[in-house]
Amino acid sequence: MKQKIINYFSSFCVISLLFFNSCSTNTNSIKMKGSDTEVNLAVNLAEQFTELDPTFSIAISGGGSGLGITSLMNGQADIANSSRPLSDEEIEQFKEKNIELKTIVFAEDATAFVVHKDLPLEELTVDTLGLILNGKIKNWNEIIDFDEPINIYGRQSSSGTHSFIKKKLKIEFANTAKEMTGNAQIIEGVKADKTGIGYVGAGYVAHDPNSSQKVKIVKIRENAAAIAYSPLDPEAINNSKYYFQRPLYQFVLAKSWEKVRPFINFERGGIGRKLIEEHGYYTLENQQHEI
Repeated sequence: MKQKIINYFSSFCVISLLFFNSCSTNTNSIKMKGSDTEVNLAVNLAEQFTELDPTFSIAISGGGSGLGITSLMNGQADIANSSRPLSDEEIEQFKEKNIELKTIVFAEDATAFVVHKDLPLEELTVDTLGLILNGKIKNWNEIIDFDEPINIYGRQSSSGTHSFIKKKLKIEFANTAKEMTGNAQIIEGVKADKTGIGYVGAGYVAHDPNSSQKVKIVKIRENAAAIAYSPLDPEAINNSKYYFQRPLYQFVLAKSWEKVRPFINFERGGIGRKLIEEHGYYTLENQQHEI
């Protein structure tokens, strides 16, 4: 089955939604928290699933991967959506609390770097991008014909995307970087700021027509001699050529597994896979079977 990325319209980032059926006994209640990268997709998956099985209610909220993982530790969620793996410290904390988890990799994502549509910049090398984000390159005139200081729009430290970019580039972010709460805020910041650069889920920006009119996705070169790739290039993504692509995780409390499994199997089925692809992510071949 050919993996692909398909355009999908997503006009805003949903922070919290609750799906329920008022006539149902509502005995199957699932709480899902975590990654803002995954929240729009999670909402649509939940909406489709509860239409097929109205005996389920699914409460969804974002706030970042770290918040979702902490919510699992505190018994406030059944599923944590995460755009990063567990840290060594988190693994130890779950062990200390004697909490068993099951891990699902349900899709892959690419992180896009965006600038204002009028900025005369089309591509960056990984090294140059790192120097921008850590604050060593402070003015655009150091790399392009544009004399303005650089404004960085990023995420708070609890964000899995923040951690992912930091680790991939082996940097600490500049202390002047703005910490935004989600993709939508970063897009709005860069849309209004000709000097700005930010990072968002590629699926999010690709499927928001308002964003595509006012921001530009920068192609990334791994080094000066390499080919520059876009996170919206399906061939590049499917062949793991884009530098900033990553798996998306769902961590599930083992004690909630039997309750959660019908929803997980829905994600892995035909409707779920189609929704994942429509949101700009791509699915994995081992996703096709029930668990």
